[in-house]
Amino acid sequence: MDISVVVPIYNERENLERLHEEIVAAMDGLGPGYSYEVIYVDDGSEDGSREVLRRIHAGDDRVQVVLLRKNFGQTAAMSAGFRRAAGSIIVTLDGDLQNDPADIPALLDKLDEGFDLVTGWRRDRKDGFLRRRLPSLVANWIIRRATRVKVHDYGCMLKAYRAEIAKGLRLYGEMHRFIPAIADDMGAVIAEIEVNHRPRRYGDSKYGLGRTVRVVLDLITVKFLSAFATRPIQVFGLLGLCVGVAGGGLLAWLAIEKLFLGVELGGRPIVLLGILLSVTSVQLVTLGLLGEMLARTYHESQDKPVYVVPRCSRRVPGTRAAACGAPDRLLPVWEAADSILTGLPLRLFPAPAVFR
Repeated sequence: MDISVVVPIYNERENLERLHEEIVAAMDGLGPGYSYEVIYVDDGSEDGSREVLRRIHAGDDRVQVVLLRKNFGQTAAMSAGFRRAAGSIIVTLDGDLQNDPADIPALLDKLDEGFDLVTGWRRDRKDGFLRRRLPSLVANWIIRRATRVKVHDYGCMLKAYRAEIAKGLRLYGEMHRFIPAIADDMGAVIAEIEVNHRPRRYGDSKYGLGRTVRVVLDLITVKFLSAFATRPIQVFGLLGLCVGVAGGGLLAWLAIEKLFLGVELGGRPIVLLGILLSVTSVQLVTLGLLGEMLARTYHESQDKPVYVVPRCSRRVPGTRAAACGAPDRLLPVWEAADSILTGLPLRLFPAPAVFR
């Protein structure tokens, strides 16, 4: 399988048939040399979308439908689609017809230039300014400044990935909006191209100001994990050292005043401050050590490598030929002990229905 198109769906009944027609037209336009599949992940729709998806599935053997038992969110729906994708390239887009499937060939052409992830930029966005575009501009500016990954439109769902990158992503909350930053942290080479954006014709938008706030809060997690997930002692240890120096300095000065200057210390708040800072420094260093132990357990229990090798080659003994070895296993997304959202055992969650 060459290409898997993953489409999260939530209450998009009126858009689905036309969306599928446009996806098929775009993919068939690539030529007979490409094989593809379309994976629709229904995220607990309540408007009859599932019945439409069943009809589409019955009429096209290239379609796979994944039905989640309730509305887990777009991030979980994307993860479910990534898990079941068989293509060496994975394309994602929204199910509301605002992303144009006709842009898929341009994404694939850019990917062929040697990139690992190509993301769309809705430069001429067809949404309301105050409710959608302004919050998006603010959120994108904050994310760019925090992650230092220069992508204009983090929220654009129209993306093309190499499969090893998509399957290596661990997503939860609203983390799908930070995919370029997370992929960059994995060493992926990222490009951005302008894509068409169309006004919504049917249904209601699932986005709003509340979601923008949640995205900004998730940014704190992304920033911390990308910078210090493998070295928490450098955060808490350094902070504890600074606090300890301040507390130790205060106590040392108070000791000098008491021993050599005869200054009484009773009732002076600065004594309590020095003791508090010293105790806090010990607690912070201890917290850093505990963080190191948890990080080590996390990486070892999931066999998570600290590096990514996308490809390698070696000389075959006795010949002039070079053989390509398999890439190092990327961050494992769907181990037996993982779940879509929390990393808890899968048996705690009902399995989604899948139509192949």
